[in-house]
Amino acid sequence: MIRLQFDHATAFAMNAALIVVVLCPGLLHAQSVLAADHQEVSYGSHERNKLDVWFAKTQTLSPLLVFIHGGGWAGGDKKDLPPSLLKTMLENGVSVAAINYRYTKTAVLPAPVHDAARAVQYLRSKAREWRLDSTRFAAYGISAGGCTTLWLACHDDLADPHSPDPIARQSSRLQAAVGMSPQSCLEPDIVVAWVGEQVLQHPMIARAVGAKKLAEVGKPNAEWRMLLREFSPITHVSADDPPVCLSYPRIDPLPAETPGSAIHHAVFGIRFQEKATAMGSKCVVRIQEQATAPTPEDFLLKHLGH
Repeated sequence: MIRLQFDHATAFAMNAALIVVVLCPGLLHAQSVLAADHQEVSYGSHERNKLDVWFAKTQTLSPLLVFIHGGGWAGGDKKDLPPSLLKTMLENGVSVAAINYRYTKTAVLPAPVHDAARAVQYLRSKAREWRLDSTRFAAYGISAGGCTTLWLACHDDLADPHSPDPIARQSSRLQAAVGMSPQSCLEPDIVVAWVGEQVLQHPMIARAVGAKKLAEVGKPNAEWRMLLREFSPITHVSADDPPVCLSYPRIDPLPAETPGSAIHHAVFGIRFQEKATAMGSKCVVRIQEQATAPTPEDFLLKHLGH
């Protein structure tokens, strides 16, 4: 197991705890009292390739929201699904799935992101059996899960129509996406220019490529540079992307004062929105303390046809 050494552990832990509370208070008591209709369903071969699904009570095919948990791609769980989000979706006829994926502590990029894509494909393969509308799939991700959500929204479809695997033949594309304090870019030189040096003191980017020390990712080798560019959602923005909503608690000062503030900074959303606007796709940025733009729940219901 790779162990990262860094000097700001206490500051990071305190800031991370604050981020959790601000982003979603329900994460502290996230296990919903509502039992899933299917639990611990395997969508892949790894022990963390599991998902839970709740079906909306509807007479017609229901849209589906896929929840992708946060944790820097190195922690978190599908149980972090906010109960209020689950309740709102089900009450409005939207089914919900919550997924786990491999951690970068043991499987570096592309593992966590491609796992999420596989989960979307698996869920589409079950659309007829589970009465899901495969043309109305959305995702909601927190922090690193939001980065994954953005990547799925922007990347070309991973479906392989010639694959012998029926799941791999399914589409990985989304019809709407919500990111809660997501990272839109992982390239060290770009993110440092955006939010300051503290962003590289957060372990997410280093762990994602298997760096043994945080300082190493500041001068990435060619392989790391390629991975970090490929899995930066902003790399793949194009005019045919689905509508995206990015939500941040506030706009912190710059340069960011702590690793936690840096890796979750609203500048990631603002820069993504600028690129989306230039390319002709739709992106709204919500600053929670200013109550700008619609709530993520309202955004999802609008774009899922409810």
